[in-house]
Amino acid sequence: MKVVISVDMEGVCGVSSWVQVSPPEFGGLVSGSEYERARRRMTLEANAAALGAFEGGATDVLIADSHDTMRNLIPEDLTPQVRFISGNDRPLSMVQGVQEEGVAALLLVGYHARAGTPGAPLAHTWNGFIRDVRVNGVSTGEAGLNALLAGHYGVPVVFVSGDDVAVAQVQAELGDEVVGVAVKQGLSMFSAVHLHPVRAQELIREGSRAAMGLVGHVQPYRTPFPATVQLDFDHQARADQCERVPGVTRVSPVGVTYTADNAFLLFQTFRMLAKVAEVRLNG
Repeated sequence: MKVVISVDMEGVCGVSSWVQVSPPEFGGLVSGSEYERARRRMTLEANAAALGAFEGGATDVLIADSHDTMRNLIPEDLTPQVRFISGNDRPLSMVQGVQEEGVAALLLVGYHARAGTPGAPLAHTWNGFIRDVRVNGVSTGEAGLNALLAGHYGVPVVFVSGDDVAVAQVQAELGDEVVGVAVKQGLSMFSAVHLHPVRAQELIREGSRAAMGLVGHVQPYRTPFPATVQLDFDHQARADQCERVPGVTRVSPVGVTYTADNAFLLFQTFRMLAKVAEVRLNG
């Protein structure tokens, strides 16, 4: 049984600040030591999920480094049984690998809540300026978008770890049968009550092992197509740029919509518009 683990960093135990998740080349020297500790905990949580998956019957585990530069994992801290993906600009981004033949499940590790969620540490969607994403009228975040893309290839999400708000959000959207492990309790955008990292890793390993029992019983996440997608930004200048793209319609001062015939096209158009919207706001 082949599974893919998509691992982000904002939802990792001990993380509650952008400083902790910013690679030194982007965040400056101040972020260095805290980032290095956070990336190691990220690696160990991904590894715990891999070990649990193997114990639950997986025979092939592929870990997709899915945070920022996507070059965060410390390979030497991973069990030798896994394969891993590093580097950004990947066709399927955070869930690269789900398109491989025989993938039975997707596990989400270190995930965070979607943009605008109260009491959720480092809640955001994709970048700092997307305020909401609605697919057929339903608000979603990175977990939902990735689940839809995995569903395009017939792969269900069976596990999620992160802060308590993010875990509840994913289970509400994808189904409460998804095994969830909360490694911290959110207090605000920049604070949380954390488990000890070792305990967090133990629970992730146990949850991942249990999640393997859902394979074959949980359905891939899907939505009716053609689907209508609306993106709302933090500034009208971003919508200005996006409405110039063929097929995109302005629906509010800060919002645009488009339609997609399947989840792959939905996701690729979303990524393109997120890039188009990266406009300087100071002229």
